[in-house]
Amino acid sequence: MAAVMIGVDPHKGSHTAVAINATEEPLGELRVRACVAQAEQLVAWARAWPERTWAVEGADGVGHLLAQQLLSAGERVLDVQPKLAARVRLLATGDTNKNDPNDARSVAVAALRSPGVRQARHDDHAAVLKVWSKRHRDLGRTRTQVACRLHAVLCELVPGGVPKKITAGQAARILASITPSDAVQAARCELAAEFTEDLNGIDARIRDTRKKLAIAVAATGTSLTGLFGAGPVIAAAVIGDVRTVSRFASRDHFAAYNGSAPIEVSSGGRKVHRLSRRGNRRLNHAIHMIAVTQIRYRHSPGRAYYDKKLAEGKTGKEALRALKRQVSDAVFACLQADARRAAAAAPESPGGQPGNGSASSAAGSHPEHRLFGQATPGPATHPTTPAGPHAPAGFSEPLPPRASRRAGQGPGAARPRSGTRRASSTRPPASR
Repeated sequence: MAAVMIGVDPHKGSHTAVAINATEEPLGELRVRACVAQAEQLVAWARAWPERTWAVEGADGVGHLLAQQLLSAGERVLDVQPKLAARVRLLATGDTNKNDPNDARSVAVAALRSPGVRQARHDDHAAVLKVWSKRHRDLGRTRTQVACRLHAVLCELVPGGVPKKITAGQAARILASITPSDAVQAARCELAAEFTEDLNGIDARIRDTRKKLAIAVAATGTSLTGLFGAGPVIAAAVIGDVRTVSRFASRDHFAAYNGSAPIEVSSGGRKVHRLSRRGNRRLNHAIHMIAVTQIRYRHSPGRAYYDKKLAEGKTGKEALRALKRQVSDAVFACLQADARRAAAAAPESPGGQPGNGSASSAAGSHPEHRLFGQATPGPATHPTTPAGPHAPAGFSEPLPPRASRRAGQGPGAARPRSGTRRASSTRPPASR
């Protein structure tokens, strides 16, 4: 019997499945309610096609639970991005009405014809990092919203308000110094006190989430926290979104995925490269924060590279974009090193990045190379480690690249900027 592709359009209350053959002819259709037995009903319906593959739209989103249930049932599941299915629906020449059966068929066609569709995997430790990373991100957004509302109320109580970033303790001291003169001002003081209490609670939850992130990241044994400017929060965001580094053929593919590689815009003989606003924006933000942290500290190799680009005539934004590309390569090298270490370790290991264990030919991708930041003593002395009982008492300067090999050659043997020169000399032309 010919192989069959079953596309699934998942929703909160129901799931629609459409089966097609290799020539895209529909073979069957089923709609099931979102319930405990949803996967069993779909598998029982699909037993008529022993050679089958499931294509779930958004297997990391709305269809995540269904995809995991199908995987647990021993089925082969593909993760189809909604954009691919939308393109199939847009270019279809037949019935293109927007409904669940047509959407499910578009998902199946996209999985059948697109070579880059990713196979869904069982949840692993990276999913834990993604859960707590999203929690930390959501709490940060909520805190910003509450702080803005508190600022607005304080502007009506104190002339000029609070010009800088506000904390719960600062707001409490300001409110304690105010004596309401009428009922309106008393109501505003009471509202500001509630916002202050909310802010204090959110700050406590953020601290708790950071502690959980630090524990979860430590369980992976990742080398990402050895990069200058990458703490547990950044490492969790990167590992949670990347999951398997082997799906990226090279550091250039990884840079294109995270949006740090410029895109080519050409017409005739004119060819230019522009800032890319594509890719995974969460991963792009993590790389941006690493780059900004390195620029903030003058002794960091990233700051040396940034100053070098400024001296070459680059603007501040252009130099930052060039540094972000170098940071992307360094992150990719760490993920590859973690994958090789996880492949060599026992399969019972709780973390790591399973993937390609072969050594990359790209310069700086070998685990002994730490571009833009040699390993620091650990999260407890890292400048981006969250505040709390394990907060650093001071700042530990990172070692220069390959300094350990030159320890016996005298104090001038290890030059702090050697790592940046090696990284910039191997940088692809697109990032210049």
